Amino acid sequence: MFSDALHVLKERGHVEWCSNEEELHSLFTSEMVTAYVGFDPTADSLHVGHLIPIMALAWIQRCGHRPIPLAGVGTGLIGDPSGKSKERNLLTIEKVQENVIGVKKQLARFLDFDCGGASAQIINNYDWLGKLTFLDVLREVGKHFSVNSMVSREYVKSRLDDPEKSISYTEFSYVLLQAYDFLHLFQNYGCRLQMGGNDQQGNIISGIDLIRKKTGGEAFGATQPLLLTSSGTKFGKTEEGAVWLDPQKTSPYKFYQFWMNTEDQAVEKLLKLFTFLSLEEIEEIMQVHRSAPERREAQRRLAWEVTGIVHGQDNAATTKKASGILFGESFEPRELSLSMLDTLAAEVPSGTVSRVFPALLTDILAEAGACSSKSEVRRLLKGGGLSVNGVKVTEEDASVSEDGILAGKYLFVRLGKKRFFMILFQ
Repeated sequence: MFSDALHVLKERGHVEWCSNEEELHSLFTSEMVTAYVGFDPTADSLHVGHLIPIMALAWIQRCGHRPIPLAGVGTGLIGDPSGKSKERNLLTIEKVQENVIGVKKQLARFLDFDCGGASAQIINNYDWLGKLTFLDVLREVGKHFSVNSMVSREYVKSRLDDPEKSISYTEFSYVLLQAYDFLHLFQNYGCRLQMGGNDQQGNIISGIDLIRKKTGGEAFGATQPLLLTSSGTKFGKTEEGAVWLDPQKTSPYKFYQFWMNTEDQAVEKLLKLFTFLSLEEIEEIMQVHRSAPERREAQRRLAWEVTGIVHGQDNAATTKKASGILFGESFEPRELSLSMLDTLAAEVPSGTVSRVFPALLTDILAEAGACSSKSEVRRLLKGGGLSVNGVKVTEEDASVSEDGILAGKYLFVRLGKKRFFMILFQ
């Protein structure tokens, strides 16, 4: 038996538009449905904005159906103009192929690529787009598209109407290639459903129409929400830029904090979209959250769940502990693992000092750059605002021995209420 994946997706807020909802419901309950989402690998990592379609594919697989994450190597050489106000920079085939490798590793966190008939399959659209000639595109695809309708698309109109902007024939033709992708997957993989963000609705409909015109078959499309913060910022964007799934681009700690900073009015929606928690458990979490929103229990659970999926449970535990320490929770210094200390060192200012013991704490803090001068250290000591390895220090002649450093190399210092500093001994 197959589960109605469309019902599950709608319950969790994943569907805003569907081309033929009643028939798609019926299809999901009567047979295994193959569904695809395209990812143009224009970077070597996905970012949190990609998580909505990824989670949709994951739920489809959990309902017994087959997901296809389509690596848009061919289309990635052009770049989707949807939602863009200017021409993209063109990437080399080598760079796009390289990007696919990193993306597949990330997808494996969400999708099972070895579970029998419902196994996910990552497919590269360059395998067929790279073989098409220009005449093929014009004769087999272009003849089924009206220039009138293509020009009427919002992203095209906005760039044609603005004398400061333009759209090349390359980007203008992107919709033809995406439609051909759907046709190819329909004919060769039995794919009946394409999903994407709301900005992809026109492209998806074009694919459905092309399938109908070329084969007489029926395909389906569904779109998902494009999330914005209350300030109008695109979801997944911060002052530092995109929030990436690659830990080298966005550290697990910063990734965790991104979810911790979720606004109260959005947290329930994000729990449904970005976690595998049941709706019943999410409601229980929200009940606790509503009783004491200042405790941010819903945000804590959201951050824990998503970080665990993307970076693994060990990294989630480390980042959760590190977050607690930096936000004032008590801790036992000797219980801090080296990975925990490394995480903290990466997220707070740090400095190095020579490994000469014993050494006065005032000298160490001044040498490392934790304080501007020894007199500043003394003021903090007198005011009770200095803690070393979680222990308050008030004595001006306090010293540090080799036994007093953590993991053989760190000293974790708190200066006042909210300022931290990590000292590395060399």
